[in-house]
Amino acid sequence: MVQDFLPQRGNYRNLVAFQKTECIYDITYFFAHKYLSKGDRTIDQMVQAARSGRQNIAEGSAASTTSKETEIKLLNVARASLQELLLDYEDYLRVRDLTKWDMADERSIQTRRVCFQHNDSEFYRERIKTRSDEVICNIAITLIHQADVLLRKLIEKCKSDFLLNGGIREEMSRARINYRNSQNK
Repeated sequence: MVQDFLPQRGNYRNLVAFQKTECIYDITYFFAHKYLSKGDRTIDQMVQAARSGRQNIAEGSAASTTSKETEIKLLNVARASLQELLLDYEDYLRVRDLTKWDMADERSIQTRRVCFQHNDSEFYRERIKTRSDEVICNIAITLIHQADVLLRKLIEKCKSDFLLNGGIREEMSRARINYRNSQNK
């Protein structure tokens, strides 16, 4: 019997970081098309940054079976895209003299609590329909910060996994040695 030395990974839909970025994408798509002027390049930039945050998690997760390096790089690209999007939301608030909620603000505390509990994009798609641009920006900012923390933890886990198990070449060598040893018994 041949040992499975490359267990299939890539179940990104179960990753909370992926779920958060899907929420961020849906919020951003709604926000950009509702509150930014038609023809504004920022619409495409924000939507693409949100999309990149989500898609790179999926792509990195799928690549993880054969390349921890690629997985880590793509998770970092997801983080970078979300940081770009964060700046867009902060810019929107600043140039319109709207409020970016302070960490100690009760609205911020409440939003963090709700965002921590909900990773289903439908939850946000329904609720943002009746919220102001300021509130939507602050919800998105909260989710971006939460996704960033999760992505940093995921990257650290990938690094640890690589240090413990090595990469594909090491896995293949171990599997080949184990196979040979089992045939010699």
